[in-house]
Amino acid sequence: MCGIAGFIEASASTPFHELEARGQAMTKAMHLRGPDDNGVWCDAEAGVVLTQARLSIIDLSPAGHQPMVSHCGRYVITYNGEAYNSEELKRELPGIEWRGHSDTEVIVEACARWGVEATVERLIGMFAFALWDRQDRSLTLVRDRFGIKPLYWGWQKKTFLFGSELKALMTHGDFSRSINRNALASYMRFNYVPAPHSIFEGIEKLKPGHILTLKAEGTTTQFCYWDLHAKASEAQRNPLDISDAEAEDQLDNLVRDAVRRRMVADVPVGAFLSGGIDSSTVVAAMQAESGAPVHSYSIGMQESGYNEAEHAKAVAKHLGTHHTELYVSPEDAQREIPNLAQWYDEPFADSSQIPTYLVSRLARQSVTVSLSGDGGDELFSGYNRYMWGDKLWRNASPWPAFVRKGTACMIRGLSPAAWDKIGKLIPAGSRPQLLGIKAHKVAAALGAKDGNELYRRLVSIWHNPNSVVPGSSEPQDLLWDESIQSDIPQLMERMQMFDGLTYLPNDILTKVDRASMAVSLEARVPLLDHRIAEFAMQLPRHMRVRNGEGKWLLRNVLSRYVPRELFERPKMGFGIPIGQWLRGPLRDWAEDLLDPVKLEQDDMLNAVPIRSVWQQHLSGASNNEVQMWTVLMFQAWRQRWSSQ
Repeated sequence: MCGIAGFIEASASTPFHELEARGQAMTKAMHLRGPDDNGVWCDAEAGVVLTQARLSIIDLSPAGHQPMVSHCGRYVITYNGEAYNSEELKRELPGIEWRGHSDTEVIVEACARWGVEATVERLIGMFAFALWDRQDRSLTLVRDRFGIKPLYWGWQKKTFLFGSELKALMTHGDFSRSINRNALASYMRFNYVPAPHSIFEGIEKLKPGHILTLKAEGTTTQFCYWDLHAKASEAQRNPLDISDAEAEDQLDNLVRDAVRRRMVADVPVGAFLSGGIDSSTVVAAMQAESGAPVHSYSIGMQESGYNEAEHAKAVAKHLGTHHTELYVSPEDAQREIPNLAQWYDEPFADSSQIPTYLVSRLARQSVTVSLSGDGGDELFSGYNRYMWGDKLWRNASPWPAFVRKGTACMIRGLSPAAWDKIGKLIPAGSRPQLLGIKAHKVAAALGAKDGNELYRRLVSIWHNPNSVVPGSSEPQDLLWDESIQSDIPQLMERMQMFDGLTYLPNDILTKVDRASMAVSLEARVPLLDHRIAEFAMQLPRHMRVRNGEGKWLLRNVLSRYVPRELFERPKMGFGIPIGQWLRGPLRDWAEDLLDPVKLEQDDMLNAVPIRSVWQQHLSGASNNEVQMWTVLMFQAWRQRWSSQ
């Protein structure tokens, strides 16, 4: 796990020592991603610089130093990630006198022999890398199938820049910090900036599963080598025809193999454990593959409704792991809020970024690698919105539009706060969190014209972001593409695909990557092994959802290792009581950032709707924590990065 960056200056007129200094500035900006080693490779004649900041995981010796030149001398690679099948690939590359046992060396030699596309199609793992071809003077950028590892790129003046983090690109003198107003509108809708956009003009994210090639003449081409949309569409047309028992055995074997591969490291390895189905499955497989107790870590919250630590402890006790937990006070969590803009150098507003950072920091005290259960919800129909959104639309779509709109008006007749009060009448074990927000999401969904719009309304934070960002025109990409409805006609499966292409890489994986890298911890996600994903997409719905519950097959696999009573409970989520804090200890901090003059600085935001939502939140009339956190995280980011 590392940070990579580099650039190509079209003029190729900068002296070697200046190129090297600029490369060193890039590595310094990414030092948390790679505190163990750093390297800069320059070709002044071509104006090329490749850099890497290294977190040593496999082959801790100098033989793993990067950037690395192929044995033939033609290719230079800077690489971030882990290839979990590198030893198998090495056996397919005879005749090479290997310098060490790093997966970097395997990848660069495979690219030299087979080509980039053929190599990445063979890889099992997470990766982002840049490969410079010294003969053709071309640069190739590659990102893994799900976008586990980040990669930004773009032209700034006459310089082509790329890197794992925007802060590395910002060190170059040609970088412009002009905010992309349209991308900001997308951020206000989703609480993240969706790929391929970035918050800065002229800079993009390379989309998951894509290869970008920059030719010598300066033109770029992109190619999708693994298309989740196409895979999901094909899976719908050709579902697996196997018994429940066969499916359970196959998934168990796939999970065990994926976990086994991700336990290989030359440094200590542990796992995050929330006590939920996904993380418990990963830890159970780890313990089954280990000859000694594995290290597991969980965070507890003092506030009721946000604490899963007791569940995690029970699972850990049953499995026999060496378990460490930390109960976090509000002060502990609040202390880290000023650092968020530094770690997430693009606006990002999933408030579970805070506990994710805290559990990463806890794990880093004793391990350098930690496995995580992310991806299970998206692959195995775990989110509640899949079930009730699909059911709502099947039942409500035949209604006349005026009936749906009238029902929506009745729901909105009660404020979210009033719905929350009604929710208190429900027994605590069955009480949904944020009932008011969810009720109003149902109301919004009832007004949708089709399933795609229903999904957009369910995931939207600000439903009309162009009104919040003056002069913006929100990009209407994948989620507005009506042709997808014919590719994947079933709404539940379509929502899963949408999540896999948007929410998973842009929110979940971004959150885990930045939080873990902030403490120099490598986070690995075995459930996102592409072999598991392709298997899950082919499962017929009744193997994912049964008796109104998602993750049916994954639950069955977990029950082989953990009694059901330890994990069968309502889904909680990994959150913090940010709404309460904004009315209490965080209010002064928030009020400062929400000053109308600061909001409307550079005519970037419209203070009127924002202040109105803020006042509703403070009064308790509505629980608008998610909307306000989105604005606050942009304001904090702007204060830290946009004008330096």
